[in-house]
Amino acid sequence: MSKTLIIAEKPSVAQDIVRALTPQVGKFEKQDDYFENDQYVVSSAVGHLVEIAAPEEFDVKRGKWSFANLPVIPPHFDLNPIDKNKGRLSALVKLIRRKDVSALINACDAGREGELIFRLIVQYAQPAKGALNKPVQRLWLQSMTPAAIREGFEKLRSDAQMLPLADAARCRSEADWLVGINGTRAMTAFNSRDGGFFLTTVGRVQTPTLSIVVEREEKIRAHKSRDYWEIHASFLAEAGEYPGKWFDPNFKKPTGDDADADLRADRLWNH
Repeated sequence: MSKTLIIAEKPSVAQDIVRALTPQVGKFEKQDDYFENDQYVVSSAVGHLVEIAAPEEFDVKRGKWSFANLPVIPPHFDLNPIDKNKGRLSALVKLIRRKDVSALINACDAGREGELIFRLIVQYAQPAKGALNKPVQRLWLQSMTPAAIREGFEKLRSDAQMLPLADAARCRSEADWLVGINGTRAMTAFNSRDGGFFLTTVGRVQTPTLSIVVEREEKIRAHKSRDYWEIHASFLAEAGEYPGKWFDPNFKKPTGDDADADLRADRLWNH
């Protein structure tokens, strides 16, 4: 009898799925890394299990990085297991390749990364010759209650529906790799040009974010304090006395070429 393999993103979600499905499809037997009954096999990843392989010919252990070997743009992106998760990956590959598993359900988290985690696992599990050719459906969960999980199985999405999200996920992953590999090697080569090896990491998100922090720190260090005055007064009303601060209701903070970095963002100008 053929079975459907359900792959969640984490073990706790796999357990939630088993609990939700048991009343409808029968009891599951617990194995080492998965649950199984007559209809389903349920297992999980533990986040990302594979990563894009670094180009060995440019590995730092083989010598100093140089601009001569840049840019690194591979014809395709090979995958390597993440060392700490090799056991889990091996278990999933065996389940995916089982002859009695005829279909797959992606039950990883509802989002771009969940889509990528599942697809990279399936890609890695492809045999050297031929292809798995096992149909894939998507379980899209916004809630982990048993009722929500059962409803999700009633509304499984097709693989074709998820292709745009999968493409976006792959673009993000490959862009991170290209920027990280090439940027890190380029900046390291530049900073090591006078001798030594000064590793300088670059990242698609890391570097712009670090730049924002550096710019802010430079502004803080360049700041020159100056005195300013505020007008405070006490007012009497029927309900009693209250304090107040005067401000110019027509004030607008200068912007663009008219902006003065030393001006205080307050409405107390020239009065």
